[in-house]
Amino acid sequence: MSGPQAQVVARIPGAAALGLVPPRGAPAVPAGLLADPAWLGPVIAARAARGGDARVHATVWWYSASAVLLAPVLAGLAVGRPLSARPADTTVVLGAGGLPVAAVSAATAADPAAGLRECLAAVVPAVAAVAGMRSRPLWAIATDSLANGLLTLGRALGDVAAVTALAAPLAEAVGPPLPASRYVDVDGVRFTARASCCLVDRLPGGGTCLSCPRRPPAERQVLLEDAAARG
Repeated sequence: MSGPQAQVVARIPGAAALGLVPPRGAPAVPAGLLADPAWLGPVIAARAARGGDARVHATVWWYSASAVLLAPVLAGLAVGRPLSARPADTTVVLGAGGLPVAAVSAATAADPAAGLRECLAAVVPAVAAVAGMRSRPLWAIATDSLANGLLTLGRALGDVAAVTALAAPLAEAVGPPLPASRYVDVDGVRFTARASCCLVDRLPGGGTCLSCPRRPPAERQVLLEDAAARG
């Protein structure tokens, strides 16, 4: 990999596991394809053909896809070399079933929030349209992907406080309908305070996420305390 993202990747330990390094031989497509209902519709339909509600499958797909799609812009911000999130500047590498596994930005950005807003404003309505669902739950997933991505990068770079401090200003700069990104500290360990439910537990064999907002607050607190104790 060459270009501005290569310089970002070189500064992040374990970047390949964060959706920042394309696997060899995997097909790459323009990020704008993810906003094309003619492409996206069959992807979601194929997942739903296994059984279950298209809305659930679209939400779970977006839960994974958004984390990858946001990876370059978040990584660039984390190391102080902002990358563009504009679809025209971004290539997405696809794994099985049309699921993005890596993304590469080909350009730096003076205003990364503007590019991120352009990207989300293109892809979120397309996902909502092909699944016949409201777009707001998908925007909430995007803000959790933003928060989770920066938290993971903060851990990789050894400075959780500084990197996660970027989340709230970035979400605010993107603006509505993207919700605010938030964290909660439990026994000295930082977790994302989720704004969304990924619906993974609606799939066969799926479990409820540790920090799922649908859990009773007291139950969620106990689980987070257990996770914090395990390090």
